[in-house]
Amino acid sequence: MSRIQTVFVALKAQNRTALIPYVMAGYPFADVTPDLMHGMVKAGADVIELGIPFSDPSADGPVIQKAGEKALAMGVGLAKVLDMVGTFRIEDKTTPVVLMGYANPVERYDIKHGAGSFIHHASTAGVDGLLIVDYPPEECEAFAAQLRASDMDLIFLLAPTSTDARMAQVARVASGYVYYVSLKGVTGAGNLDTAAVEAMLPRIRQHVSIPVGVGFGIRDAATAKAVGRVADAVVIGSKIIQLIENQPRDLVASVAHDFLQGIRAALD
Repeated sequence: MSRIQTVFVALKAQNRTALIPYVMAGYPFADVTPDLMHGMVKAGADVIELGIPFSDPSADGPVIQKAGEKALAMGVGLAKVLDMVGTFRIEDKTTPVVLMGYANPVERYDIKHGAGSFIHHASTAGVDGLLIVDYPPEECEAFAAQLRASDMDLIFLLAPTSTDARMAQVARVASGYVYYVSLKGVTGAGNLDTAAVEAMLPRIRQHVSIPVGVGFGIRDAATAKAVGRVADAVVIGSKIIQLIENQPRDLVASVAHDFLQGIRAALD
């Protein structure tokens, strides 16, 4: 059983909702990410999603796009992201880490380092899951099997527009959890309709037996609490990035910690 699966089993036994913060690796300072990750865990994060900087993201709103561009400008690529996870793992052996990004950096990594290198190096670094926005499930069965062989999960997005057929395709390949994008649009866009989320989740669960996390548009404790009543996990990203954007290096982790501590209290 992967670390992600272990966490969700334990949370279900406690009747608690998982808190999954997202941050862009290497933002707002190239060396701050491991400290930021530790701060979020201390605040009650159960899983951490770590963005892979990429120059042409299709699902990211302006806040996360800007963060990725700044990280790239500081020289943060996929190899450095794996190094960050390895540094985090020196002190934290248990909190699951999911890399979220796009196909290009992963495929370029294997071109540069050799076929199969990414999965091997990610596993060695301590990565637990991968969410590749532009990998469709029907083309990922072999990749998902390779990840599972290394105790890593392949996570997929579902959206308000997802058909029953698409949900069934995702259910055949996904492991760990699925990420329901609660809004039509990019990250950070619009206001979340919690009633619409509540109506959609039973339909997803007709097809998907693994936990369902909900993200895009969750910006405060009240919304997180409302979503947490029906979802297995709450994912928060853009708001954290906005909060840490202009902080000095030594306050980044504590600012994220204080915000997430409030979210954790609301969920509990």
